[in-house]
Amino acid sequence: MQNQRKRVELSESVGPTKRFVFVLLERFSMLSFASAVECLRIANRMSGRELYSWSLLAEGGETVTCSAGTTFQLDGDLSELQRDDTILLCAGIDVQGATSKKLLSWLRREARKGLKVGGLCTASYALAKAGLLDGKRATIHWENADSFSEEFEEVELTKSVFVIDGNRLSTAGGTSSIDLMLKLIANDHGEELANAVADQLIYSSIRTDQDTQRLSIPTRIGVRHPKLSMVIQMMESNIEEPISPSILAQDVGMSTRQLERLFRRYLNRSPKRYYMELRLQKARNLLMQTDMSVINVALACGFASPSHFSKCYRAHYDTTPYRERGSKSTQAAPR
Repeated sequence: MQNQRKRVELSESVGPTKRFVFVLLERFSMLSFASAVECLRIANRMSGRELYSWSLLAEGGETVTCSAGTTFQLDGDLSELQRDDTILLCAGIDVQGATSKKLLSWLRREARKGLKVGGLCTASYALAKAGLLDGKRATIHWENADSFSEEFEEVELTKSVFVIDGNRLSTAGGTSSIDLMLKLIANDHGEELANAVADQLIYSSIRTDQDTQRLSIPTRIGVRHPKLSMVIQMMESNIEEPISPSILAQDVGMSTRQLERLFRRYLNRSPKRYYMELRLQKARNLLMQTDMSVINVALACGFASPSHFSKCYRAHYDTTPYRERGSKSTQAAPR
C-alpha cells in the first residue's frame, strides 16, 4: 500500500529546535505523557525537520515507573535547564506523595528564569504546591478537583481540558495532552501542521481550552431528561450547602412528588439518596487526597456534625472516615 503521508511545507525561518523537558513523577500517567511526546514526534515527521526535541528527567536520574507498572530509563536528574526549555511535569496516582521538597525547590528555581512550566494530568498539584499557579487559571483531572480547590484557594481552577495562562500550562489528564500540544504546535508553526499531526493520530475532534473535561450529565447518567439534568447540576454545584428537594423541584417547575418519581424512574433512588451519594463521593476524595481533618471534610460536604457524617459514610462505604484516612496510602485507585 502506497504511503499517503504528505509533508507540511514550512517557512525557511522556523527558528531553532525547541526542547521539552518531561519531568516524570513516580506512578505518572503513561497516556498523558505518551500523548504529548507523540505529538512532538509526528510534528517533526510531518515537517521533515527537527522542530522539537525532548528529554526525560526525574529525581534520582536513573529510572521511574508509571502507574501501569512500566519502568522508564531517564536522561538525567533534576538539572539546570536553558531559558528556552519548556518543562512538562507528568504525574498520576498519589501526586502528593510523589511531590518532594527537592522537586519543589527545583521547580521554583527554574521558574524564576522565566521558563514555561506545565503540568499534565494531576501534576498541577505540584505546580500549585510550588506556588507557581498563584493568581493563575489552571485545570487538573476532575477526580482531584475537590481536594485541589480546598488546598489552593489562590488558584482559579477551571473544568477545562487544558489551560494556558501566560507561561503556565496545565491539562486535565488522558488525551487532553494531545489538545494542549496541538495548540502549542499551531502557535509555533501554524494550524496546517497541527491538523496534520491530529490526522496522523486519528484525532478527529480537536478540543480547545473552552471545552470541559467531563462528559455531559445526560451522557454520564445515561438519561436525556432536561429537568433531571438541571437538578443534578444544581446538586453538584451545591455540595457544601445542600439544597432541599422541595426547592430543587420548585426551581425546575415541578412538585416534590414529581421530582421523586423522576429520580425513581430513571435512577432508581430518591433525590435525597442521590444527593447524599454525591456528597459522600466528594468526602471520600477529600479524605484520600488531602490532609484535611475529618471534621473539616464533613463541613465541606454539607454535614453539620461529625457523628452524622461518620454514620452516613459507614452505611455507604462500609468503613469509617477515620479508617479510610488511615488506609489511603494503599487504596489509591488507578487512573
